[in-house]
Amino acid sequence: MRGSAFPARHHEGVQLTTPRLLLRPFTPADRAAIHAVYTDPVVMRHVGHGPHRSAADTDMALQTFARMIETHGISFLAVVERSTGRLIGDAGLYPVDGVASDVELGYTLARDAWGVGYATEAATALVEHARSVLGVSRVVATVDPANDASRRVLEKVGMTARGERIAYGRPHAVYALDLRPPAESAGPPRW
Repeated sequence: MRGSAFPARHHEGVQLTTPRLLLRPFTPADRAAIHAVYTDPVVMRHVGHGPHRSAADTDMALQTFARMIETHGISFLAVVERSTGRLIGDAGLYPVDGVASDVELGYTLARDAWGVGYATEAATALVEHARSVLGVSRVVATVDPANDASRRVLEKVGMTARGERIAYGRPHAVYALDLRPPAESAGPPRW
């Protein structure tokens, strides 16, 4: 990552288990399932540049995730329903460019996985990982102001609105959760 303050380290990546979910690095076998999520215009209406236009877009995203895991040990992970083994989306933490003590939280779930608390469950596990394992000072998230469901998820995991910024050419609300007081966050994160 250009300008990153994170030291390059080699990791196999994180795997987190919640009561109903497994969050793990993507594998080549996940490509078709996550591509279906990333091309759904309803799912992607509030995400980045919108739906992926081709399989190459999804391949590029998966390659980026793998590189981030290789260099930093964190990235977006496959979200799998434990009861069925079905991949239902992604969720993860991503280094904030140039801010060594912050990570950004994000998630994208298939439509049929909405409304059952999966986003909150995954986000809770990731925030706890950021706190207890990574030792970062703050978790941030940007959300389209019209995405009320995602704003509620961020609030459920303890994040609060902190302003607004332009992302992907449009305004986004910025949420954050301070994990450690600034005096304690002088050291680098543990990645």
